[in-house]
Amino acid sequence: MALLPDKEKLLKNFSRCSNWEEKYLYIIELGGRLPALPEQERKPENRIQGCQSQVWIVMHQQPDGAIAFEGDSDAAIVKGLIAVVFILYQQMPPQDIVAFDVRPWFERLELAQHLTPSRSQGLEAMIRSIRTKAANLS
Repeated sequence: MALLPDKEKLLKNFSRCSNWEEKYLYIIELGGRLPALPEQERKPENRIQGCQSQVWIVMHQQPDGAIAFEGDSDAAIVKGLIAVVFILYQQMPPQDIVAFDVRPWFERLELAQHLTPSRSQGLEAMIRSIRTKAANLS
């Protein structure tokens, strides 16, 4: 995740994009920064239900308590949205993930109004899954 910016840098980079085409390209670029998910992690229990695209998210608790994320999708824009979600949750322990509401960040990034309904539903499914898995880890 070292290749991904922090929340504030993400917000700053989004604000530098002059239009939504540039923002979509930036989201796709962020997705391209995620390491490939090992094939053995593409198992049913890591697949996110409720996404039109295929999405896998893996969470590991590190020795310091923070959650490390891995993820992938068969769609470039969705993989970028996974990266955005990971940025918002990075370095948080499970109880903070459960308590943290990412929706205001999506509003600040103006993501909510520029995603198709199916992508918005998929994004909600990712968030629900991450929060549920985090609740089970805490």
